[in-house]
Amino acid sequence: MIELSFAQNFSLIALNAQDSNRLTNAKKVALRCMAAATILELYLNNDFKKQGEILSFEKKSLDNSSLALYQETVLKALLGRSDAINGTLPNLLLKVTKLSSRILKEIEHSFTVTLKVIDMMEEIPALIGCDLEFVTAGISVKEYRSNAEVFIKVAEGFRADILEDGPLTDETIMMLYLMKESGCVFDLFSKEELKRVAERINELLEHHSLAKLIVEVTIHKTLEAAAKNFLKMKKAAIATPTGSGLNFTFPIIERSQSVFIDTEAWFSNKEDRLRDVKARLEEKGHSFTVIREGDVPLIKIDNILYEAVPDAKQYRLTVHGVRLRKYPLSL
Repeated sequence: MIELSFAQNFSLIALNAQDSNRLTNAKKVALRCMAAATILELYLNNDFKKQGEILSFEKKSLDNSSLALYQETVLKALLGRSDAINGTLPNLLLKVTKLSSRILKEIEHSFTVTLKVIDMMEEIPALIGCDLEFVTAGISVKEYRSNAEVFIKVAEGFRADILEDGPLTDETIMMLYLMKESGCVFDLFSKEELKRVAERINELLEHHSLAKLIVEVTIHKTLEAAAKNFLKMKKAAIATPTGSGLNFTFPIIERSQSVFIDTEAWFSNKEDRLRDVKARLEEKGHSFTVIREGDVPLIKIDNILYEAVPDAKQYRLTVHGVRLRKYPLSL
């Protein structure tokens, strides 16, 4: 198995199920966090010169380095027309909020081009293409799907580190920060587990110097957060009985749209509903596993868990089917 870097591992989580063609606001948030992951990776690898708390990198060093394409792309974006960049780690992380859409597209390409070559990522028909209205209109949308084996390895390894007791490495603290900022924590943890996540963060803010340095640095842009119909920033307050005793807030970032799959028969039974859902997923080329059957099946589709909830849509006639509702990867 090919060993991926810290930033590449994060990108497998952040880009999975993102629209691969359009620069949606949800994907902008993911890409800013991927740029931040690159900065943190360079920090871990001692690629910045350090003088006290000040980090620096000179443009001329790009010519004599063995940097990966995505690292070089992010550094060039930070440098702009300057001969060098200087600042504390929080200062450098904040620079990703100013990256233009053009630069974000370049960063996306620099990550995905390599991941595709080594079979860590591919483009597939988007799950939203299974929705009744998309099928009826004949609309085709593409999205990224990360390598399932590596995705699960990264996600489950991270979950275990956070939920189990014990010290956290710098890499895990950085990954926790990125998962929080990108909104991916809601894909990986249940609401109950988020209480433990918040406890971990509060404990780190009290006792760990790296966490104190980065965890409260916000790197998603307000305008992207407020964009109607694309990305909604809400606040989920998680009460924590330990650590500082303060409530902790996570940004909720909507990364996927609701998908309604119609069934052949009105008021069809649970077996027929599941059969119709599986047929639609197979027709559109999705990788899926039924985790739980019953009235509300649980299905893993392209690395993400969904509950298939019976539903109906009202047109001139009522159309019955199921609505896929995202479920945290907490099994």
